Amino acid sequence: MASQEYLDKMQLRQSYRNVWHTDLMRTIQADFPFCCLALWCGPCVSYMLRKRALYNDMSRYVCCAGYLPCSGKCGERRCPEFCLCTEVFLCFGNSVASTRFLLQDEFNIQTTQCDNCIIGFMFCLQQVACIFSIVAMIVGSEEIQEASQILSCMSDFVYCTVCACMQTQHKVEMDKRDGMFGPPPVMAVPPVQQMSRIDQAIPPPAGYAPQPAYGQPYGIPPPAYPPTGYPPAYPPPGSYPPAGSYPPPGSYPAPGYPPTGYPK
Repeated sequence: MASQEYLDKMQLRQSYRNVWHTDLMRTIQADFPFCCLALWCGPCVSYMLRKRALYNDMSRYVCCAGYLPCSGKCGERRCPEFCLCTEVFLCFGNSVASTRFLLQDEFNIQTTQCDNCIIGFMFCLQQVACIFSIVAMIVGSEEIQEASQILSCMSDFVYCTVCACMQTQHKVEMDKRDGMFGPPPVMAVPPVQQMSRIDQAIPPPAGYAPQPAYGQPYGIPPPAYPPTGYPPAYPPPGSYPPAGSYPPPGSYPAPGYPPTGYPK
């Protein structure tokens, strides 16, 4: 039952939409001094970050943030500070991962594909180094033993570096949470939207400034535009019919038409 809940939480994290303020590739650039501190004193930094993630309220502390089967069974309620010290020194990797999961679930943060590749590479390198060490013990070959030692050194170096970058990432995210990068954005309440009715010529604005309507509403006469270059009347008086027109004036009807003798 508990394992199914853990699987459900892992699937739920894949649907998160927020991202970390800085990814693992840019944590050194974001806070270089803290990254060095996390590299050389990882357990102390893990202790500070977990306590800060709990808003300095150690009454809320649970071993490994409640993500492992041992959570809540180690007497955390009686002495949470001692239990946290034991966790960060004996289970350092789990302490870093638990703080990460705690922040992700609180702020709906997803891990980017680049971060997943870095973390996956760290795990794969550890597994390969472990396999080479086992093979070197069984075979007894000096070449394989040297290769296993090189792989072990590489995996330890990558592990310490990735954990330091992860803890710096957590610290930067909590700096953002606590408003150290400026005041948090104020979420304004959207305006009440209205439905347009049949008796309205123009629907009411919904979240936008009212725009001028196309054309003129009924009942308002259009503005009078002055004439531009046209004569006041067409045709002008006395200009019709023009001179030399056909038939000439006074020639129609012809004299003696109709002839006499026809009934009227």
